Amino acid sequence: MNGESPEQHALVLAAGVVSVLLLASVVGVVLKLRVGRGQPHAVIDNLNVRVGAWWAMAAMVGLALTAGHAGATLLFAFASAIALREFAGGGGARAAVRTLSWATFFVVLPCQYLLVWLGRYDLYATLIPIYAFMIVPVVAAAAGERGLVQRRCSSLRWGVVICVYCISHIPAVFTLEITGYEGRNAFLVLFLILVTQASDVLQYVWGKLAGRRRIAPRLSPAKTVEGTAGGVLTATALGAALSWMTPFTVTQAALIALTIALLGFAGGLLLSGIKRRRGIKDWGTMIKGHGGMLDRLDSLWLSAPVFFYIVSQGWARG
Repeated sequence: MNGESPEQHALVLAAGVVSVLLLASVVGVVLKLRVGRGQPHAVIDNLNVRVGAWWAMAAMVGLALTAGHAGATLLFAFASAIALREFAGGGGARAAVRTLSWATFFVVLPCQYLLVWLGRYDLYATLIPIYAFMIVPVVAAAAGERGLVQRRCSSLRWGVVICVYCISHIPAVFTLEITGYEGRNAFLVLFLILVTQASDVLQYVWGKLAGRRRIAPRLSPAKTVEGTAGGVLTATALGAALSWMTPFTVTQAALIALTIALLGFAGGLLLSGIKRRRGIKDWGTMIKGHGGMLDRLDSLWLSAPVFFYIVSQGWARG
């Protein structure tokens, strides 16, 4: 970490993020005046709405990480609850579905994040897999549920795995004990978020600039081979450039960034396929210009647990 204090690294990161957002804001204003001539313009207006949302999201994540492990746990518990609501949909009229929905939102989700906050890996690593793949199917089968209700149970089961279990591994990074890196785990969380979200944005940008061949037209018609390659490789370079704030070497940071960028792409593609099957464009409307909460977490649900286990096995004590 080059002998600098966490506060100095935090200032450098904050300055970098603010600079990028300021540049995006200025570009949006210039495009609105020069291209849109101050009139409504669908593409430019959407860009400016997205940038405005990024300001708000960056501020929320920054404040949460400043509060440390507790702040990050609360933030992602809230994000998981919203994302799960978007994924699972309504509770359903049958008693079994209502009971499982109530148990998921008010018992399982809070317990998962409480265990993460307490650092009880032995429990939070098994709580949701047991609940989702043993308890939920057994309850549904015992109730003799069929048809739509059975699909609601399945949606709830996979929703709690994707939106709660996987996402809870982001604040779980705070629990890892790394020799010589004490008190700096927030930077690992930032590394994960910055690389995956940058890859997501850059895939869109590269796709608009150079996209020609669709990579998975049936799942996500907007994604292209050129856009995906450009975004993933640029995010890999970003990860290497951010190695100074991690316990990784430049090569290790690049390889880890490449891994989580590819997983972010795969996670987003899988959820795009589910959206397409359901006949919806976005998971919700909570974040202007971005859709729902799950639309912003779709690149993290696969990458977060893998990143956690890479760091825990390669760098953490015990």
